[in-house]
Amino acid sequence: MTTPIDFFFDLSSPWTRLAFRNIGPALEGLDTHITWRPFLVGGVFNAVNQSVYAARTDENSIKLKASWQWLKEWAELAGVAMNFPSPHHPLKSVNPMRMCCALEDDQVTLERFAEAAFEAYFNAQRNLDEMDELVAVADACGLDGTALAEQATSQPIKDRLRANTEEAIARGAFGSPSIFVRAPDGNEHMYFGNDQLPLVRQRVEARAK
Repeated sequence: MTTPIDFFFDLSSPWTRLAFRNIGPALEGLDTHITWRPFLVGGVFNAVNQSVYAARTDENSIKLKASWQWLKEWAELAGVAMNFPSPHHPLKSVNPMRMCCALEDDQVTLERFAEAAFEAYFNAQRNLDEMDELVAVADACGLDGTALAEQATSQPIKDRLRANTEEAIARGAFGSPSIFVRAPDGNEHMYFGNDQLPLVRQRVEARAK
């Protein structure tokens, strides 16, 4: 039986960038279906996890410095370029996540665009808060970037991003990525971050027994 997995993501998160790349290999050989769900992690932080902002202000934090080193090691392990932090960190990410929402009904295209956007931000250090940069990323993916940008500013797409964010919060999310493994009885288990992907696999394997 196929296990459905909802992967809520924001393009501004380095750990999400890793998990986005790693979740497929982590679940290799298992019968799963991943649905990419764009949301606004800043909205999540504002609602349920404001301590994140305070943690960012302490540039001398031992934990923060160690986290950057671990991030580089995780990126090397995943084979992902991680030229980070960039001058544009942290992104507000409203524009890029609205673009992702505009593509949400076409999951294959959304995945392609998100992968290109992650590469643009975390390797090329491009400012994805700028609509011109997003249009260029979309064009390079074979999309009509200008049309996508126009759609992303429409009220239905704005409402969709807000609804996705509120849904993630209601389901218990407190950051990005938030990964939900769903069961046929309606129950679900949430996992957070790249390092919990082995637990996601374990949960799916347990369901298959």
